[in-house]
Amino acid sequence: MDSPKLCAALALLLCIVAAAQAQSASNVRATYHLYNPSQIGWDYLRASVYCATWDANKPLEWRRRYGWTAFCGPVGPRGQASCGRCLRVTNTRTGAQVTARIVDQCSNGGLDLDKGVFDQIDTDRNGYNQGHMIVNYQFVNC
Repeated sequence: MDSPKLCAALALLLCIVAAAQAQSASNVRATYHLYNPSQIGWDYLRASVYCATWDANKPLEWRRRYGWTAFCGPVGPRGQASCGRCLRVTNTRTGAQVTARIVDQCSNGGLDLDKGVFDQIDTDRNGYNQGHMIVNYQFVNC
């Protein structure tokens, strides 16, 4: 392949990678779930999470590095393709942020954060009082 074609192919590949990594959504409803990962040894099988099929045998350090979340959109990969990916989640009310690993699916159209993750960004307790909060999320490397 000549140099101009190689450069064009490389540029296209970089654009595709950047677009895949830039997946994000704004004003998404986030609820909380009681996974209690530290109390169950970060065991995906005990938690009965969707991603256990693919990720239950990952090293303990990998499973406990980030808090857990269920993911149900609205933007980003679904099913197995979302398992193990990380999200930077921002509480739109307070600006507090956390990174969470996708371990499960949900059906609320947004995120279902582990209670510990939820509490980290619910710094004014408004989310707890309402039973949900509004967040932005972005897929990030983890």
